[in-house]
Amino acid sequence: MNTIYKTNFNFPGQTSKYEGKVRDVYTIDDDILVVIASDRISAFDIVMPKPIPFKGQVLNQISLDMLKSTEDIIQNWLISSPDPNVSIGRKLKPIKVEMVIRGYLSGHSDRLYSSGNRSICGVKLPNGLVSNQKFDNPIITPSTKADVGHDEDISKSDIINKGILTLDQYEEIEEITFKLFKRGTEIAEKRGLILVDTKYEFGYDSKNNLCLIDEIHTPDSSRYFYLDTYKDYMNRGETPKQLSKEFFRQWLIQNDFQGKEGQDLPEISNDVVMNVSNRYIELFDKIIGTNFKPRNTNDIISELENNIISAIS
Repeated sequence: MNTIYKTNFNFPGQTSKYEGKVRDVYTIDDDILVVIASDRISAFDIVMPKPIPFKGQVLNQISLDMLKSTEDIIQNWLISSPDPNVSIGRKLKPIKVEMVIRGYLSGHSDRLYSSGNRSICGVKLPNGLVSNQKFDNPIITPSTKADVGHDEDISKSDIINKGILTLDQYEEIEEITFKLFKRGTEIAEKRGLILVDTKYEFGYDSKNNLCLIDEIHTPDSSRYFYLDTYKDYMNRGETPKQLSKEFFRQWLIQNDFQGKEGQDLPEISNDVVMNVSNRYIELFDKIIGTNFKPRNTNDIISELENNIISAIS
């Protein structure tokens, strides 16, 4: 398949390149970011050896739609999208904190709670909660943005005491986070989904205005439940049906791989690759509410390069 696994461009005015687990980020004139959503997929902090067709396009186009749907809440970094896999935007000063917000006791918070923790990132939780239960009100459990290694949980008080943000800065970001999650929840509900948890990243522009950066509400950064079956699953004491990349993580777990030392990565067959690709397309159709239109090209890398050069020239 015509996929994007690795890029190695040298654009006019290029000053740096950063390769993340999924995205390649090129800086132009120290001012503009060109973000390419590749077809790489990661799990347990490990990039898998095979790309997933159309995955990058799915993530990029979901994020574009969601950024546009929240522009009335906060300005964002985006300028344009000259290619289905590309977003171009302003380079901002990033805040070294991810604002993780949770409407339900799921994932990381559930694992901590099940191990006996009743305080997560300084947020106190009552006894008697069950996995995937809805909180009375959404909670924010921030994490630090690590340059190397894993991100780590951090509390509001530690963020302020360590001088990462002032109290006023944090409270502004906190308020915006709740508004964004409310909007994401409303959009999800219209699609027959529950936005379970997600994360937002912020930065400041040259005039010190707060801006939303990165992707939002994508299945790689968010967890969704199906609205119509949630209560039935909960009544049976089962995990609700999810719409996220968790299905791929579960496939790896079922094949005895969780990224731990001594574990061998299972063979990712072409059938598995295509199944994962089809699931990402299903995610797009459900989250956006329209049918996915896959790009059609015989040389995706050349098309990618040409579209970007035309946009930044």
